[in-house]
Amino acid sequence: GMNEIIHEVLHKYWGYSQFRPMQEEIITSLLDGHDTLGLMPTGGGKSLTFQVPTLSREGICLVITPLVALMKDQVESLRANGIAAAALNSNASEAENHDIAERAYRGEYKLLYVSPEKLLSEIQHGIFSNSHGTAPTGSLKVSMFAIDEAHCISQWGQDFRPSYLKIPDFVEQLPVRPVVSAFTATATAEV
Repeated sequence: GMNEIIHEVLHKYWGYSQFRPMQEEIITSLLDGHDTLGLMPTGGGKSLTFQVPTLSREGICLVITPLVALMKDQVESLRANGIAAAALNSNASEAENHDIAERAYRGEYKLLYVSPEKLLSEIQHGIFSNSHGTAPTGSLKVSMFAIDEAHCISQWGQDFRPSYLKIPDFVEQLPVRPVVSAFTATATAEV
């Protein structure tokens, strides 16, 4: 069953024989189709909680993360493990980003990392929209949406990123609404 599949995926790509505390609960919740908020310590292995379910089913996971440097590290370590991943970011040229988008639409990636600001600019006038005729053909089959550092959505935190507030609009306009997972290590009670 699904339980076997997620253990196979964990072993195949990461070489682990078991999950850490909380990982399996989050993964199971996501695979059951529930939007899930994971509150996990830094270094608690939260990335696996969206990477494993993504690799256990069809479609791509869009990962929203605020730090470009972190994005690069994640993509490199995924690739090192034989997982097709890429990042759209402002450091790359428009041509490079367009190429990555084309590949994403062709289903070549399992995970696509993007900053919330980049997601926003792409929705408004870029690869996720058809308004300029530049969007690749086909549609992005998003199976899951992972929002990292989700506390940035709050106006009470010093890390507030206004672009986080636009994420729900994007999620709602996808042809099939994906399951959403959000993660943070630090959040005040109010946030």
